[in-house]
Amino acid sequence: MNFIFLGPPGAGKGSLAVKVKDVYNIPHISTGDIFRANIKAQTPLGVKVKAIIDSGSLVSDELTFELVKDRLAQDDCKNGFILDGFPRTIPQAEMLETLGLKLACVNFTIADEVVIKRLSTRRVCKACGANFNVLTKPPKKEGICDECGGELYQRDDDKQEAILHRMDVYREQTEPLIDFYRKKGTITDLDAGIETDILLEKFKEIFK
Repeated sequence: MNFIFLGPPGAGKGSLAVKVKDVYNIPHISTGDIFRANIKAQTPLGVKVKAIIDSGSLVSDELTFELVKDRLAQDDCKNGFILDGFPRTIPQAEMLETLGLKLACVNFTIADEVVIKRLSTRRVCKACGANFNVLTKPPKKEGICDECGGELYQRDDDKQEAILHRMDVYREQTEPLIDFYRKKGTITDLDAGIETDILLEKFKEIFK
């Protein structure tokens, strides 16, 4: 059960991954988490990543792949994993192929207007990082996190202009991956415009 979750920002990849992780007992791996873990642990790769990020540059495909490869070699990935945010580009996908893993690519399909509505109404806790939505998952007390009582805020990249830019970047860099995996016959489209719990049931039907 080696999954790649593909889809635009706001498609609900992370929300479904949390549930799939528990049901299938496999780790949810995001490149952001890998970067943060390596930087915190001050691993040789983490030191390199920190220097690149601090300089305002982007982490190269090669270095990102080395971090992912290192993570996939850990014991908890033996029964499978969910990759979220990797690969982002065709070169990254080609590097991943060199590991010889059997991969199932899940493509989250969703209308642009739904993405904009979801992201622009999202609020995040400054303290613990919990996600809320003023329309679909409001906190019990406005502006206050249910989990830890921290302050909720709107991320800069959840403002409409930033969302449109993120969607453009996704189309340019990541959408070509859909064709890449479709040609391999390893992609499954999933309608992500529905609630996460319903989406999970559909996922379980497809991947028993």
